[in-house]
This record gives sequence, C-alpha cells and structure tokens, in this order.
Amino acid sequence: MSQAHDTVLLEEAVAALVSDVNACYVDGTFGRGGHARAILDRLSPTGKLFAVDRDPEAVAAGLALAEADSRLQMLAGGFADMPALLRQAAWQTPVQGVLLDLGVSSPQLDQAARGFSFMRDGALDMRMDPTSGISAAQWLAEADERDIVNVLKTYGEERFAKRIARAIVEARSTAPLTTTHELAALVAAAIPVREPGKHPATRSFQAIRIHINDELGQLQRLLAQVVDLLAVGGRLVVISFHSLEDRIVKRFMRDQSRGEQLPRYLPVRDEQRGVRLRLVGAATRPGDAEVARNPRARSAVMRVAERIA
Repeated sequence: MSQAHDTVLLEEAVAALVSDVNACYVDGTFGRGGHARAILDRLSPTGKLFAVDRDPEAVAAGLALAEADSRLQMLAGGFADMPALLRQAAWQTPVQGVLLDLGVSSPQLDQAARGFSFMRDGALDMRMDPTSGISAAQWLAEADERDIVNVLKTYGEERFAKRIARAIVEARSTAPLTTTHELAALVAAAIPVREPGKHPATRSFQAIRIHINDELGQLQRLLAQVVDLLAVGGRLVVISFHSLEDRIVKRFMRDQSRGEQLPRYLPVRDEQRGVRLRLVGAATRPGDAEVARNPRARSAVMRVAERIA
C-alpha cells in the first residue's frame, strides 16, 4: 500500500520552521506536499511559501496545489539551485525559513516504474528527475568496476562492495542489468552474510540512488548558500534518513554555530569569528507511535538551526 501522504515529523518540523505567520518560507523538497500543506495551514493570508522539487510528478502536484492556494509558488529544480530559482521567481529578500526533507519519497518508492525499490520489479532507473541524467541501468552498464566499488563503499557503507561490483561486471558481459529484481538477486547472491531484518540489496540500492541523483552533492551545495538565504532569526530545518546526510548537516550546523576557534581570552565578538547560526534544541527523532504507523520514519532525525548574523 502506498504511504504517499504519511509525512515524517510533520508537526515537529512545521512548528520548528514557522516563527512568523506573515513571512516567506521555502519547502526545498515538496514531494506530495505534506509539509507544504501544514506550513500553509499555519501562514496568514499574507504569508508566502515557495516549494522546490526536481521530480516532474511532484512539480505537477505542486502546481495543482498552487492553483488552489495563491500563497504557494512551485519551482522546478533541485534544491541546490534554490537561490537561482528564487531569483528567477523575482524574490529578492531573505526568507524566514528553509525546510529540507531529504532522501527518496514514498511515491517514488511505491512506483515500480521509477526503479527505486527492490521490493517491486521495474525498470532500473532511480532518477528523481527521469528527464535528466543517466539511469542506474546505464551507469551500471558503463561504470568502471573500481567506480562501482567506490560508490557502494562510500554511499552504502557496503563491506562486500568488491564482491558485488565484480558480480555486476561479470553479469553485464552476458546481458545488461535492466530491472530492479535482477540487480537485487545479483547482490543477494554476491553477499555471503545476511544482516538480520535487512534485505541484502538495501545498501547497494541506497548507494546507487545517492550517486545517480548526486544527493549529497546537492545537499552540500545548498548548505554552502543557505545562510545567506535566511533572514536574521530565520530557521533551517533538515530531516535526514541516513548517517551520511545527517553527518553533513550536523557538521555544517556545528561549524556555523562555533565559527573560527580562537583562544578564549581574545576580545573577539561572535560575528567576527564567523558565527552565523545557533543550534535550536537537540536532534529530534520520531516517537514510537509514528514509527509504528510509518516504519519508513524509523531512521529519521531532524536538526534545526537559526540565523543570528
């Protein structure tokens, strides 16, 4: 059954984000609009929400919602392009908050044709924007074995990366890998040890998807620009679903909240040390009830920071 509308940490994220109901916000990962609708419910008639997504199906859903609510404007593109997209929309002033709900969405996982899930047999695509870039099948058909190993190790933390890469190269010499079930079966056969409660292809599918969509690169490029997008007092709210994403977010917020580390006795103000954010609360994770209702929420972690300079 589709879990398209079971938005993770919905109330917590919106409560952390919206501090001024009359201000402008950006939902950098619209998906099917779960967070966006909740944000709009909190905003006044003069509030504004920009929504960003690179998935054409998500963009279509956003445009439909925007027709019903003029406070929403849908922007098509990756969230790393957020500053340029806002300029194209003729928005020049800082925004009061930016929300990112990282990773793959439930609608993408639930559609076999998108190729994100080994649980459903479909074309081995995995692109968040199927009109751009190369598919997972094409990459696996052309990538050097060493590159496959590196992707599986780096993005999937897969300890059997060499075995899997060798199996892929051997298999494609006979026939190309074109479906999710073909890849999942190949990975399962290549791995000698099973992790309890986890499909053997989980890490490989995650790694290939992250690589195909440049997910960590998108995140790093946005973070390099996001503080300048925020008004003083504006907040960055990020929900991550695996350790690689969360590590990047955690380090960014920590570094921006500490600034340059100087001896304590030096009479240097925070702004002179480059302190631009303050951390808001501790990391937030879904409660037991939410995880029971939506098992995909179990690995989520939300971090919040506020611009101070």
